[in-house]
Amino acid sequence: MMDNQTMMQYFEWYLPEDGQHWKRLEEQAAALKKAGISMVWLPPAYKGAAGSSSVGYDVYDMYDLGEFDQKGTVATKYGTKEEYLRAVEQLQKNGIAVICDVVINHRMGADGTEDVKVWEELGTDRNHDIGEQQIRAWTKYDFPGRAGKYSNFRWNASHFSGIDWDDRAQRGGIFRFAGKNWNRETDTENGSYDYLMGTDLDTDHPEVIRETHDWGKWYLDTVHMDGLRLDAVKHIGFDFYREWIKDMCAYSKKPLFIVGEYWTPEVGKLTHYLDVTERNLSLFDVPLHFKFLVAATSDGNFDMRTLYDDTLTGVDPEHAVTFVDNHDTQPGQALCSFIPAWFKPHAYALILLRAVGIPCVFYGDYYGIPHDGVPGVAELPALLNIRESCAYGEEHLYFDDASLVGFTREGDAGHKASGAVVLMTDSTGGSKRMYAGTRLAGCRMVDAMGKRQETVIIGEDGWGEFFVDDGSVSVWVMEYLGDGVHSLKELE
Repeated sequence: MMDNQTMMQYFEWYLPEDGQHWKRLEEQAAALKKAGISMVWLPPAYKGAAGSSSVGYDVYDMYDLGEFDQKGTVATKYGTKEEYLRAVEQLQKNGIAVICDVVINHRMGADGTEDVKVWEELGTDRNHDIGEQQIRAWTKYDFPGRAGKYSNFRWNASHFSGIDWDDRAQRGGIFRFAGKNWNRETDTENGSYDYLMGTDLDTDHPEVIRETHDWGKWYLDTVHMDGLRLDAVKHIGFDFYREWIKDMCAYSKKPLFIVGEYWTPEVGKLTHYLDVTERNLSLFDVPLHFKFLVAATSDGNFDMRTLYDDTLTGVDPEHAVTFVDNHDTQPGQALCSFIPAWFKPHAYALILLRAVGIPCVFYGDYYGIPHDGVPGVAELPALLNIRESCAYGEEHLYFDDASLVGFTREGDAGHKASGAVVLMTDSTGGSKRMYAGTRLAGCRMVDAMGKRQETVIIGEDGWGEFFVDDGSVSVWVMEYLGDGVHSLKELE
């Protein structure tokens, strides 16, 4: 009987710049497994332009995993290559799949400049040319510290489509290189959202295609990861990743779990991307994150019945990775949309205990974010435990009230204490009669969140009346009666 799969994003933006993250991860591997984590998404592991301060999204050298003296450091913010590989090995020894972050598109920290003819683009419409000019662009990537180890490839202006800085005039802008076009199909925001930041790869260039495929195979051979998280896929030609993923999956010696980040609240864009890429990856359910945000900030006036309307979980749950928050939505970041603390238990109960989607727990929600004085979500360990032990079997939804909604899981024979009932409200508390299944008939159910003190006994018909406090969530599970016994049936 398969246990539930649960991912953790094992980083947040403001981790200490002490080079110890890989070591901490190695030490925490067994504890993560015990907590119910089966997959860990690691931050970008290669050298960024900011050296030991880089979170990893300012890509400099993808072949430097903390091995070479570049950008003022050998180690990355997270540690050395050896420590990285040891952490990966320790996770896998503990039965945890390793998901590696792949950031291909935007390069930063170039080693030299070139004079390039460009068209300046209107920021709000990248298909609108302002005028042609000559700029000095940071486009030469020679990687002198690596001296050709692993790859002799050197990047120059011919491999890029655009940049946002003219070093001669010392001014910013969006500059498309003359003779280049933005990728054929990217997100349509701003006309074309191919350009995001840094030096933007021309993923139609044959040399770029060959080098990124070669690097991907080198990375698979070096790290032996179990999956990939693809960054900012809406800014890269959709056909590029369709073919790149096919090549990586064909080359890999084991199946790869792949999830992409397409940041949009519009579910139609996500389903279109899945169509174009032939559904060979999953996507983070960004629309559901924004539904959580609206529900949490509407003063109890959000219609909870519509929570899954126009979300990836609602229309294509097989390809949805659900999440509450991440490194981009946390306080201080450009996409900050942090879910208020009171609603976090609601949101985590929804992604962890429902039967749809693969949930991703945020490091900052589990361990806290000291930089901003944000504590961890106190209920998370209990919800993870309930997911691992109880959240199995057929699901019944009760999204039939504007405020008071719930769902039940009947449990299954393969998990002794399984079965759970979730009731929540964004407003006034109350009760709801729900079907928990005849497997749980006669069982005593208690609120694992500790909010309600009464005991609910499931009727012979499988139904019970469940309760929740104002603005709260209660999760009802079988009462533990001692000596390994979880239900009255076991005492008969």
